[in-house]
Amino acid sequence: MAKLPVSTEKIIEAFGPHLNYAPKDGYNGRDEPDEVVKTHCCFCGMQCGIQLLVKENKVVGFEPWMEFPFNEGRLCPKGVQRYLQNNHPDRLLHPIQRVEGKGFEKVSWDNAMNKTVSEIKRIQEKYGKHAFSMLSGVSLTNEKSYLVGKFARVALKTRNLDYNGRLCMVSAGAGNKKAFGLDRASNNYSDLEYAEVIIVAGANISETFPTLTHWIWKARDRGAKLIVIDPRMIPLARTADVHLDVKPGTDSALYGAMLKYLVDHDMLDHDFIDNYTSGFQETIDAVKDYTLEWAEEVTGIEKGKIKAAAELWGKAKTSFLLHARGIEHHSKGVDNVLGCINLVLATGRIGRPYCGYGTITGQGNGQGGREHGHKCDQLPGNRDIENPEHRKYISQVWGIDEKDMPGKGLTAYEIIEAIHRDEIKGLISICFNPLVSLPNNNYVRSALEKLEFYVCIDFFLNETARHADIVLAGSLQEEEEGTTTSAEGRVIRIRQAVTPPGEARTDTSILLELAKRLGEEDKFTYDDSEAIFNELRVASKGGTADYFGISYKKVEDNMGVFWPCPTDDHPGTPRLWEDKKFKTPDGKAHFNPAPYKLPGEITDEEYPITLTTGRVVSQYLSGTQTRRIGKLVDQFPEPMLEIHPELAEKYGIKQRELVRVATRRGEGIFPANIVETIRKDTVFIPYHWPGSKSANQLTPGTLDPISKIPEFKVCACLLDPQGKIAPPSTESDAYASV
Repeated sequence: MAKLPVSTEKIIEAFGPHLNYAPKDGYNGRDEPDEVVKTHCCFCGMQCGIQLLVKENKVVGFEPWMEFPFNEGRLCPKGVQRYLQNNHPDRLLHPIQRVEGKGFEKVSWDNAMNKTVSEIKRIQEKYGKHAFSMLSGVSLTNEKSYLVGKFARVALKTRNLDYNGRLCMVSAGAGNKKAFGLDRASNNYSDLEYAEVIIVAGANISETFPTLTHWIWKARDRGAKLIVIDPRMIPLARTADVHLDVKPGTDSALYGAMLKYLVDHDMLDHDFIDNYTSGFQETIDAVKDYTLEWAEEVTGIEKGKIKAAAELWGKAKTSFLLHARGIEHHSKGVDNVLGCINLVLATGRIGRPYCGYGTITGQGNGQGGREHGHKCDQLPGNRDIENPEHRKYISQVWGIDEKDMPGKGLTAYEIIEAIHRDEIKGLISICFNPLVSLPNNNYVRSALEKLEFYVCIDFFLNETARHADIVLAGSLQEEEEGTTTSAEGRVIRIRQAVTPPGEARTDTSILLELAKRLGEEDKFTYDDSEAIFNELRVASKGGTADYFGISYKKVEDNMGVFWPCPTDDHPGTPRLWEDKKFKTPDGKAHFNPAPYKLPGEITDEEYPITLTTGRVVSQYLSGTQTRRIGKLVDQFPEPMLEIHPELAEKYGIKQRELVRVATRRGEGIFPANIVETIRKDTVFIPYHWPGSKSANQLTPGTLDPISKIPEFKVCACLLDPQGKIAPPSTESDAYASV
């Protein structure tokens, strides 16, 4: 592997991103489709129901699916435009190979497969099995997530498999397993409607999960109080009863102070604590000195606001706490999650109607994708790959000897570090764009350039795939049958609406062919996606994520089934813990001490400002899909530097002035957006863009010691105004930034 075969500009000219717009009067066949396919949106974890309109094997439009119970026909801007990726000029229609000095050229499937397999064998024979790694993604269906986990361990025979959920849900997952022994939101979202108090922590719901906002508004219409915890006054915070504008990196101090207030004022459910939990005394001992005054000094939040939030939470009869990446993208993300859970357990409001706790899943199948085995430490059913009993059971399901099952491997960012150490020489990726989505991406780029062989499976040539030797043209969500699992824990059906265009193949068929050529065909004999799901059901049986009682028919008949569902006659479990029997070894919910710790990087004289990152409403993750859809780019054409007027005045920064933002890892130039809705000591940049417009040039590779999630939400930066006003955003080409 070397640098790109030709310039980035030439690759973009050939493969995009290019912007796709629907014709003014719509696609032909929009009004008379051949088929209307009930399925789900391919983007966030809400997995909203949608109907795709199909004409002559092309998706030509959509209609709301009013009957689906979560979104009831509502869609966000991304959902409305998602069909435009199907008829996109950038679609990969056949395999391509790197040709030095020319870029990428068409190659036959046979030659692409032969090259891929020969390189896998060469690298593993020379350097060992684990020198070849795999990176996967949780926009894949449950079936493909399961298949990737099995493929990596059985066909590729490597322990070094991980997934882009490492950048999303792992802190929440680790916290949930520590506290409850099971990793899933405790309730379906309809329970929100009757909650008296709702806390939303680190979740810009209105922009990143817009259809979930409906359930919060229903609660507000019934008089619910709303507490929003975020360093920015996000749209949801504008009407909140209490907005806690926490200084990035100090969340656990806030939750600890709120817990101490509940204890000091006896706003506790003693019966629940005494009979159904453990670890309470150790947990409150850890926060015994967390006074409101101390919390104000650490978090930058007025102590009166912290008191008001604690009293609202403590006095409520019903409540719901939701959080997302804002508290999880930290080097102490697991502690932040546990701090939230401690507030829920202290008041005993879980496992009963309208009392819940939920981690909002960011990616399309971020829930199901973190359950069935393409994490470095996991086997299907959310089993532990280091547990002898778990290994034995899955080995039997897969028909292999347990001693041949690889052990725990490296996480996503650790794989990049291992490439730099020359421990990993080869990589296969699917549904992952690490060059945009991982932190410190200049370091990531140099790792890609060190690889001896890289093969990518994808439907667009994303920024990372430009470094590949071989790119195998894969499939969109609507081009295969399958299931996903929504943020609520509801298993739902993904319908095949069309087949892959040109010579492109389904992701499943590509993985099965590679397994065959690697000599493991007998372990991968599936007639269709349902056969894979049926094996997944067996593999999950008895695990904490038990799908055994779920079938395609059951899902279709009920518009989804909530796991756990252990038997064929089980109705599923929309609300967990109603029996107060938790999945921990002692059967109790566990309090966990979560003392405040400093973030991995703090401000100083050289880098005096805190930088935090996040999403915007019209873009999704690394932008591989959304930066190709014209109207979504038009809605938010470029990343901007959000800065408070007082901080802007201090630096003499004007509206839309170009500002160089530098950290210890890199720098980028962004137009300023001066707003009053952010803390005076903090700036914000969204992360969906590549190249010189990438926020992740700046972010650190500091990892949570438990979850190994990077600290995207806190780093120290300096601001250097350039004295030049940026052109209008309508002239920006940031969607294809180099």
